[in-house]
This record gives sequence, C-alpha cells and structure tokens, in this order.
Amino acid sequence: MPEKQDRYDVVVVGGGNAALCAAMTAAETGAKVLILEAAPEPYRGGNSRHTRNFRCMHEGPLSVLIDRYGEDEYFDDLIKVTGGRTDEALARMVIRETEACLPWMQDHGVHFQPSLSGTLSLARTNAFFMGGGKALVNAYYRTAEALGVDVLYDAPVTHLAVADGRVNRVEYIHGGQQHNLAPKAVVVASGGFQADIDWLAEAWGPPARNFLIRGTPYNRGTVLRDLIDQGADTVGDPTQCHAVAIDGRAPKYDGGIVTRLDCVPFSIVVNRDGDRFHDEGEDVWPKRYAIWGRLVAAQPDQVGYVIIDSKSLPLFMPSVYPPIEAGSLAELARKMGLPAGKLQTTVAAFNAACGDTVGFQPTELDGVATNGLTPPKSNWARPIDTPPYYGYSLRTGVTFTYLGLRVDERAQCSDAAGPISNLWAAGETMAGSILGQGYLAGFGMAIGTVFGRIAGREAANHVG
Repeated sequence: MPEKQDRYDVVVVGGGNAALCAAMTAAETGAKVLILEAAPEPYRGGNSRHTRNFRCMHEGPLSVLIDRYGEDEYFDDLIKVTGGRTDEALARMVIRETEACLPWMQDHGVHFQPSLSGTLSLARTNAFFMGGGKALVNAYYRTAEALGVDVLYDAPVTHLAVADGRVNRVEYIHGGQQHNLAPKAVVVASGGFQADIDWLAEAWGPPARNFLIRGTPYNRGTVLRDLIDQGADTVGDPTQCHAVAIDGRAPKYDGGIVTRLDCVPFSIVVNRDGDRFHDEGEDVWPKRYAIWGRLVAAQPDQVGYVIIDSKSLPLFMPSVYPPIEAGSLAELARKMGLPAGKLQTTVAAFNAACGDTVGFQPTELDGVATNGLTPPKSNWARPIDTPPYYGYSLRTGVTFTYLGLRVDERAQCSDAAGPISNLWAAGETMAGSILGQGYLAGFGMAIGTVFGRIAGREAANHVG
C-alpha cells in the first residue's frame, strides 16, 4: 500500500489538472511520486472535473482549433478582463507554452472536439475536451498510474513543516489516522480557499455567505493557510476570484458548469427592486461573463434576475434548470418575486431606447445599442416584447479564489529568506500570480497545465 512506503521523491498535494500534470511530468523522469487527494475517489479532480476547454495560442490550425490565435491577441484578451492586473512576464510565458501543451495533453490521453453549439465564438481560441473535464481527469489518472504514480484518496494534507528554507515534513490524515512523510520535493496544487465560507466572509464580509461555490467542496485552502501562517510569500487580493453569475437554484457546492447562465447578453438584468444596474451588452460573453458574479454580489441580497422574451430563448446554451415562463411581464414578476409595476416600467424604458435592430448578430459585437438609456446596452439591444417571457434568478458562483502562493517562472515558492528549496506550486493555488482580477474562459486550465508541467519538472530535477 502507498501509505506503507517510507519515502517518496515527490509528493503532490491535490488531485486536479495541475497536480496531475506535475505528477506525470515528474514520474516520466523516473521520480517516485505520491498524490495526496483530499477528496474521495468519486470526487477526485477538484474543479477540473467541471471544466470544458483549454485556451490555446497557435500560429495556425492546431488539432480542433481553426485559423490562428497569436501571443499578442491572447495577451490583449487577458488584459481586457484583468484591467492590467497581471504579471506580464508570467502571463506571456503561460500563453507561449500553451501551444506545446495541447499535443502533450493528447499524448497523455486527452481527446478534443470542435466547439459545441453556443460556443462557436471560441472555435479559434479554445480547444474543448471530449467528454468534458471529468474525461480529462480520468485520462490523466490512468496515465499517471501507468507511470507508477501512487494515489491516496480521502487524504487531506494538514501541515507542511517548513524550516531552514525547505519542507521537512508533510502531515496528512488517511484512514482516520495522522501520517507523516519526508519527501525530497513537494508540489502544492490544492486549489484556492473558496469552499471555506468563513474565510470568504473574512475577505468579503457577510454577503459572502450568500455565494454559491461552483466547484469542489474540498478546496478549503488548508495548505494555503498553513503556508501563509509560516510566512510564505503570497500574491493576490483575497476579495478577487473567478466569480460568475449562475442559476440561483444551483446547489451550495459542486453545481459545476451546467449551472452557468449564458443568456445575459440577450437580456436585461434587474435587481430585486426591478432596476437595471449594468450594461448587459458590454462585450462578447466569453471575455466578460466573469464580471457578472461581482456585479450580482454588489446587489441587495446578492441576487439578480434575467429577463428575456421568446426571441432570445434559442440563442444561448441553457442552464440545467428550465427558465421561469409567463405569458406577461406582470405574471413573470409575480412568479419571480419582483415588483410587477417596476419591472414593467423598466422593460418599457428599455424597449423605448432600442433603435434599429437590423444588424443584430448574436455571435459578435453588433453595435445594436440603446439610445439615451442609463445604464446603456451597447450590443444586442432588442426590445423585450414577444411573449412568452422568461426569467432566471442569478447568484454569485465562485469557482476559485486568487489569493495564493507567489511563484517565479520556475513555479518555485519563497518566503522572506528567499526560495523554499524544495517547494513548488501550480494551478489555482498560485493563479493569483497572473490573474489579479477577472477571468478569461479556458485560462485557468492553461495556467494549471503550464505550471503543473513546470513544477513537476523542477521538482524532479531537484530530486536528481
């Protein structure tokens, strides 16, 4: 049994995409590798289980990707969503490395497919996993185990003992007992702290208790907090995170990608008082959908409401939950708990501000905008006037947090005294090094894959 082995070259903390990339890369050098995954086996893989695609630079058609998507365009897309809050050197390194990562992923068992209906705008930029993130995770576990990687499930790490510039001991719980290991190298790839609601509330205040957690309930930031308490260098703002607007009926944890709502560009969004509060047509959805989590978080009760009519229903990939349907706006308001008179007034003002809709193009910025309305709707502005009417409630869905471990281009962690000689980090636990705010679809998998491979390589090189 793995727990009976006294010695491992590399211990990887975590069991998602970044952890697996690190483990496979280290194992391919001949290193003896152990993965400690906090989740039980059916829930292995962290947030990677819920992913769909990988954003990839390419100078020409590559696998399922069409045309080209160069470094500068990719970086410009990142700047748009982060507002410039990124480490340009690390960001560009990730972007450049993605081109080589895609064939590497295929070599390690991942299969890709062309963009699905509702995601055609990503056909040039994002490669979609056949079978989704769960298929990717399963493929990587099969490959890792074939390479001799040992895996312990239900094995949360509770402490990494750092002294004299290195990790001397890894403490974890398995089978109800405390265990200790003294590996030569450690890779931390155990995600952010978003599943610890108390920690979220420390950063955001009481409104965070109304947030939903899209991903795994096992990413509680235990190792992150442990290393912070020991003085590890950190990066990022604890209030920044990948937060999107999801269906308000989603479960508290682990609702995943199927609870996301892609209808905002074709809607108006109101708060509980029936007031619009932001430009729903600000930019193309894959680049801007992440802002809506924060926008909804700022509204009363941390809730918003999407209002569309029958013209818009076929234009987006639906949530797992059907919309609320009504024959009139007043009836829809009653069903959604909104003030009927105010909603009708808001919709009437919006409709009156809509102009010529001949140029409406649902897959690109079309300039079909409102006139004289505050806030405006800059694109896709068509009157909401064709019954039946439909509505969704929106809540803030947190995917992962951006407060994390600061790393260099070798994925190495440090503290005030300098580099921690045998500690590396990859994935969401260090993504704040690159993502200061906002999110770009498929970029989390890019960071995890690139830095997972780097961390695995560097850890194996340290072992020698």
